[in-house]
Amino acid sequence: MPVHRPGTARRAHPAAGILLAVLSALALLITLPGAASAADGDDVPPRGSARMGMGVLEHDGQGGRPSGGDAVQTEGVDVSSHQGNVNWQALWNSGVRWAYVKATESTSYKNPYFTQQYNGSYNIGMIRGAYHFATPDTSSGAAQANYFASNGGGWSRDGKTLPGALDIEWNPYGAACFGKSPSAMVAWIRDFLNTYKARTSRDAVIYTATSWWKQCTGNYGGFGSTNPLWIARYNTSPGELPAGWGFHTMWQYTSTGPIVGDHNKFNGAYDRVQALASG
Repeated sequence: MPVHRPGTARRAHPAAGILLAVLSALALLITLPGAASAADGDDVPPRGSARMGMGVLEHDGQGGRPSGGDAVQTEGVDVSSHQGNVNWQALWNSGVRWAYVKATESTSYKNPYFTQQYNGSYNIGMIRGAYHFATPDTSSGAAQANYFASNGGGWSRDGKTLPGALDIEWNPYGAACFGKSPSAMVAWIRDFLNTYKARTSRDAVIYTATSWWKQCTGNYGGFGSTNPLWIARYNTSPGELPAGWGFHTMWQYTSTGPIVGDHNKFNGAYDRVQALASG
């Protein structure tokens, strides 16, 4: 039997030290503030990656396709960096006659495919415009409108350029309403719209979904007389519209269309698209 002499220490087995270190690290991880929620943000997309309709499927779902009906409508698409380089010839051949291209987000992001998408749609013969993805929690409406107007969101009286569109919808990076009360959200939107008109002379199009508008603006009805409505609803009809608008100008009806996902219908014949572009 081995004898332990006074004054000498027992040498621990190496494996015991490794186990102790692992247990200590786990205990620290569990007790650190916020550590348990570290994985909660795994599904949050990177800033700049937002695009029209990201929250529509999640919050409003998807029904059937438009039934057609008697109304004359003109097919359009919207694209972002998500689509990369777009085959505009194929879209033109399929009957698409207008397009919106994401230009900016907040005051720090510019779509790296903007030139190919914006000029490509124009060169193939489409009437095109640019849109801005709003993040009201990062800067003021005026700051984002100025950034948009200076980075692709301007307007020219060439008969081929649509007024800029404000994409205001669910926040893909956090709280649905960007941490704003309905009155604060309305003030932010007004700030953006007023600044954009001062920069371009045009009233911006508002892209939104009725359920988001009700939740985050309190169903404010003050923009319907000046700003064209682009409604998002993936179903057989546009459905109920937000307060203030008696009709929609554009309707994003699916995110699973041919060639590129996001397809839209302009509420009128091609000459009405031309009229909106001409101002």
